[in-house]
Amino acid sequence: MASIRVLVVDDAVIVRRLLSDVLAADPDIEVVGTAATGKIGLAKIEQLQPDLVTLDVEMPGMSGLETLAAIRKLHPRLPVIMFSSMTERGAATTLDALAMGANDYVTKPAGAGSLANAMRAVREQLVPKVKALCTRSVPRLEDAVPRARPPLLATTPFRAIGRRIDAVAIGVSTGGPNALGRIIPELPRDFPVPVLIVQHMPPLFTTLLAQRLAQTSRIEVVEGVAGEPLRPGRVWIAPGDHHMGVRAAPGGASIDLNRESPENSCRPAVDVLFRSVAALFGPSALAVVLTGMGRDGLRGCESIHEAGGQVLVQDEATSVVWGMPGFVAHAGLADEVLPLDEIGPKIVRLVKRPHASGAALGSAAAARSIDGGTR
Repeated sequence: MASIRVLVVDDAVIVRRLLSDVLAADPDIEVVGTAATGKIGLAKIEQLQPDLVTLDVEMPGMSGLETLAAIRKLHPRLPVIMFSSMTERGAATTLDALAMGANDYVTKPAGAGSLANAMRAVREQLVPKVKALCTRSVPRLEDAVPRARPPLLATTPFRAIGRRIDAVAIGVSTGGPNALGRIIPELPRDFPVPVLIVQHMPPLFTTLLAQRLAQTSRIEVVEGVAGEPLRPGRVWIAPGDHHMGVRAAPGGASIDLNRESPENSCRPAVDVLFRSVAALFGPSALAVVLTGMGRDGLRGCESIHEAGGQVLVQDEATSVVWGMPGFVAHAGLADEVLPLDEIGPKIVRLVKRPHASGAALGSAAAARSIDGGTR
């Protein structure tokens, strides 16, 4: 396989060297050039024809956003990964870049650690994203099927058409902010169940993402707070560096946060959320897996499926990376595989359709948490 050709654009010479050394150390990647300004970077794209560009968010002169806009105008399909600082300004600009068409981002190492630690931190983030964005590989079935299945949950073992939905759980990674920006505004003001989201993002980024979604949506969107009671018509986004789940609480159910070990190299992890939703809501749970690299959510979808809940996944054509949804689809756990623009309306139809007579809830805890005598 030919090497992935990468152009590094950053105004700081030390960062250009760091990124170049990290990328060049991988045998599948070739750094074909570097540029100290956006203007030089645009010229080198024409000259070198790279497969991917890393682009500093904040640069003097032609900013990262201005450079990105020019790239998207001239090269709409060229993958671009933004290199961002872990500051409020850096996070806000990164979200702007994603909205403008950047494919993903990597955060700069914080603090004054050693060069070796900085290189390791960047390598762990950057190299998998470069490969995911430049390799259109379909997940292998043998990788998608878990080797050991978890025990069945004590819930109704049927997948009846028309059963009620009492909670929606969404897992997403690469390409997630734009995907969520399409889906969440589709939910009506009277949406009758809670929505819980794990988006792979660090602290501060998740806070700003929740704020931005709240500005464009008809229902409330907030970052998750430990112990907050679940209620209909509200969206909770897992805060960066915290796993989020749900648990039974006196008189209902509430948000659970913890900082236990990462799963699938992720914290927050989709699997953690989906497992807790399956345990609490059983067949009345709806899981949605959107664009993202890796396989986080696969084990959680197995729990949802075995509890009798439903699973929707985004299709390959509309995914930035068909990793997370692809693994779920190839494992046979998806009830439907849909393009992005059909997922929001489908969620609304499933949740708001008339409940079938006698449809069972997944657990008494789910009934208490959502009904509360109001539905």
